Amino acid sequence: MSSESTNITTEAFPPSPAPSTPRPGGSTKKYKIETEIVYTESPDQYRSSSVPIYQTATFKQASGTEMGEYDYTRSGNPTRTHLERHLAKIMNANRVMAVASGMSAMDVIARLLRPGDEVIAGDDLYGGTNRLLKYLATNGDIVVHHVDTTVVERVTEKLTDKTALVLLESPTNPLIKICDIPTITKLVKEKRPQTIVAVDNTMMSPLAMSPLEFGVDIVYESATKFLSGHHDLMAGVIAVNDEELGNRLFFTINATGCGLAPFDCWLLMRGIKTLAIRFEKAQSNAQYVAERLEAAGFKVRFPGLKSHPQYDLHWTMATGAGAVLSFETGDVEISEKIVEGARLWGISVSFGCVNSLISMPCKMSHASIDPEVRKARALPEDLIRLCVGIEDAEDLVDDLAHAIVQAGAAKPEAFEKK
Repeated sequence: MSSESTNITTEAFPPSPAPSTPRPGGSTKKYKIETEIVYTESPDQYRSSSVPIYQTATFKQASGTEMGEYDYTRSGNPTRTHLERHLAKIMNANRVMAVASGMSAMDVIARLLRPGDEVIAGDDLYGGTNRLLKYLATNGDIVVHHVDTTVVERVTEKLTDKTALVLLESPTNPLIKICDIPTITKLVKEKRPQTIVAVDNTMMSPLAMSPLEFGVDIVYESATKFLSGHHDLMAGVIAVNDEELGNRLFFTINATGCGLAPFDCWLLMRGIKTLAIRFEKAQSNAQYVAERLEAAGFKVRFPGLKSHPQYDLHWTMATGAGAVLSFETGDVEISEKIVEGARLWGISVSFGCVNSLISMPCKMSHASIDPEVRKARALPEDLIRLCVGIEDAEDLVDDLAHAIVQAGAAKPEAFEKK
């Protein structure tokens, strides 16, 4: 494939997305996503069960005048192509592009912007996203409006002729706020069709939500999280349905060289195959932990709890609650003691891994946000975020309860089963 190309075409792999049935001319019934995640066709000449890694930077050409399907891995690689087409199938997209990280995905999207453009984004964003938007506002002559996206009017009232991008997260990180993606998208497109609506779907994964079905233009995820599931690689994915938009995004990926490396593509492909069982177990554990914390008297933020203010809205869009929750203790020092007193819960940023993690966003993942800005956005300094893994649920609660009791945040009886 020529490095000057802005589109990937190949006859060696299934069309994008890959077919839902391995029986040509047979049943047209689409497989469930749990099957789609695992099932993949490979053109490998030896019929390898695991897609081969084309661990090469360059490809030899048959002549000096005619370029073959691939010429340079920065522009395209068979392993990456297979991954992208598999992802397109499970993300209900016409095209998916795999890049070096979730923030690389956001950076590629941001390069669609031009000086003078305006962006509408949430007031509770992943810290890295907030950092990039602040950089664009400071150095790129981009105007960024941070609004409470749980109130649709807050978004629509900021729409102008200069609005080029509306950036949504649901649930948000770490306040677990829910926004009405279908309604916001519909209203934005009615008032300004050329405005791009992009959704960060990392918290849900394709298993729990498919925002492209709501009419958004771009869905992106940090594949470092649920898609990979083991925190042994960094990756990002961008999904679109519009061919022209896909070409524009690929041009930037090719020009900047941020496409995902072959070995990481292979690792991500392996991780995706276990997404369904990992995500189901992590969600179940998160629900149990959230219910036990709420029963112990803590203010818990989790869309699986009926106490969540946007509980009903969330379940009109998603089929699961995810595996990330947060709760407040009322005291920063107590929260620090809880975080440091846990044993099974590793102190770390990120989520979506097989092992459970604990953190204080204001001290870690969101520390780059100015304290005054955090205060204005009602981000509690004592907030603890739990990223639940696939361990035994009772062990996780017992370990967390021990840390909470030792920190003086609750009495032992608060965690006794009712």
